[in-house]
Amino acid sequence: MKRLGTPLAALLGVLLIGVSVTSWLINRDALRQAVAAQIRSVTGLELVTRGAIDISVFPGGYVSFHDVGLKDADAEPALKVDVLTANLRLLPLLLQRFEIADVMMLRPQIRVVRAADGESNWTPFIQTIARIMKPGADNQVSFSEIRIQDGIVTYQDDATHASEKLDDLDLSLAWPSISRSFAATGEFDWRGQRVDGSISIGDFVAALSGDRSGLKARLSSTPLKLAFDGTVANRTSAMMEGTLTVDSPSLRTALQWIGQPPPGSGGFGRFALKARANVVGPSIALTNVNVELDGNVAEGVMTYANNGRQTLQATLAADALDFSPYISTVRLLASGARDWNRQMFDLNALSTTDLDMRLSAARVTVGASKLGRTAFGANLRGGALALSVGEAQVYGGVARGSLAIARADDSAEVKAQFQLTDVDLQAFATEVFGMSKLSGHGNVNVSLVASGSSPFGLAQSLDGSATLSGHDGSIAGFNVEQLLKRLERRPLSGGGNFRTGSTPYDNLVVSLKFADGIATADDVRIEGPTTRLTLSGTASVPTREYDLKGTASLTQSGNGTGGFELPFVVQGPWDDPLIFPDPESLIRRSPASAPLLDAVKDKRTRDAVNSLIERFTGQKMTIPDTTAASPASGPAANDSAKQN
Repeated sequence: MKRLGTPLAALLGVLLIGVSVTSWLINRDALRQAVAAQIRSVTGLELVTRGAIDISVFPGGYVSFHDVGLKDADAEPALKVDVLTANLRLLPLLLQRFEIADVMMLRPQIRVVRAADGESNWTPFIQTIARIMKPGADNQVSFSEIRIQDGIVTYQDDATHASEKLDDLDLSLAWPSISRSFAATGEFDWRGQRVDGSISIGDFVAALSGDRSGLKARLSSTPLKLAFDGTVANRTSAMMEGTLTVDSPSLRTALQWIGQPPPGSGGFGRFALKARANVVGPSIALTNVNVELDGNVAEGVMTYANNGRQTLQATLAADALDFSPYISTVRLLASGARDWNRQMFDLNALSTTDLDMRLSAARVTVGASKLGRTAFGANLRGGALALSVGEAQVYGGVARGSLAIARADDSAEVKAQFQLTDVDLQAFATEVFGMSKLSGHGNVNVSLVASGSSPFGLAQSLDGSATLSGHDGSIAGFNVEQLLKRLERRPLSGGGNFRTGSTPYDNLVVSLKFADGIATADDVRIEGPTTRLTLSGTASVPTREYDLKGTASLTQSGNGTGGFELPFVVQGPWDDPLIFPDPESLIRRSPASAPLLDAVKDKRTRDAVNSLIERFTGQKMTIPDTTAASPASGPAANDSAKQN
């Protein structure tokens, strides 16, 4: 080691002396000009220096330019740098040759402007790089690395008037000085989030020339992670083909971050997508799609385009879908479940995107509703949403129909048409209307239109028609047969408890007409084994109340004679109405009613009878004064009575 140490020390001494001598002999003006020429040769941009220039040869060779601008001829600078430092290669420097090893930019301001014709202010830079890096090109000059620290990037698109800004950019570019590949890694701030990114191009020269080249790109941030592995080309327009993966813990947060307002306020949580992507200009076609959203997993194809207006098309199939997160905020009823919700609709989502989607699933959940195999479509265009159900297994039967929602100022115009065949009426009435007293199976046909800014507004303007035909069921809340038989025997047996038991039926027919939120009963019949009920009247949709009159009858009286009939009244809220018989009818049918009616000629007796009726029936009523003679029953009538 001692023998080797002396020659090494001598060599090192000679080297230091050579570097020191070189630092004295070097022409600093020539060095500055050579560095500027190399930067211009590599980038195609003219180096404009407004500040001081620092030159160092020993111990490290570099040239630092302060307040630098890089621009094309007669153009606004595309790049401004506070300090641009070009580090020099040592051995060529000792030989009085000035070669840049790498470049470091401190606090650069990078400006990218895309003109309406698609050209960019960086087009000269790209053309120069492509020219000088082609095999066989003269005076090939390049850097091994370009580092950017604390940079700012601004982007402006004159065609779409879009603008973006990246802050605190720290980037390292592995320049293809030896191999043909290009790589860049770094991080930056965008819209309040720190983003880590990397990009790798297999054939940098081919990519710059618009030819096909391999491309790998990764972006990672808290709201969203994205990766692409495939190829890229840019002949007439940008084209990419490869595998695309996207992952987000909250799609709602990710959409808000990238400037896309998510619809509604529910759902759009965990999101993952993997597909084969084919990108041509502003259009993206995805095949072999595997997408997951809020626990729903589906497969199929998707297409997205942004030609001034965003358009999404998709055909997806799933084993099971749960739409509950997306309808949780669409509450028709208020928290008390007795009044319609008066909260205003948020219709902004109808005007931001065009949508054409086809979905099919073996099982579908919508709130409390469980559907079997279902195929449906959604079309959103020009602010009008159309939902169609080709066929859905629901409530034990089959459903078909459509729902259209159009935006008119701040109101929603709604049209609904659907048919339910052989469904469980109890499940249908409970989930749709909040009524659980109806059971059986039947068919439902509905055609309704409404407009309003809230569910209550829709209820106020409801027009259309609805029919229901049921069989082999019952209506809970009262037993018509038991009630009629008791009142047939004892009409004045008292009000009693009419709201117990149930009334079975063989056939049920309901036909309703809607006008301005009022449903009018055209034909309502309930036919059971021993009873028959008919109803007429109205039901208010906004107040959710009945105002109906009907007749209940026994098909055969208990004494073998004709059927017993009893008028009755249904009033009150839908979920808990009052049902009571007509008191006057009961009085007329009672054997004791004749002497009572004769007795009411006396005022004191009439008051006592009124009190008795109220006690028996539970309903307050007034027996009219029959002692007052009408004009036709004056003295002439009395004379006639005397003659008889």
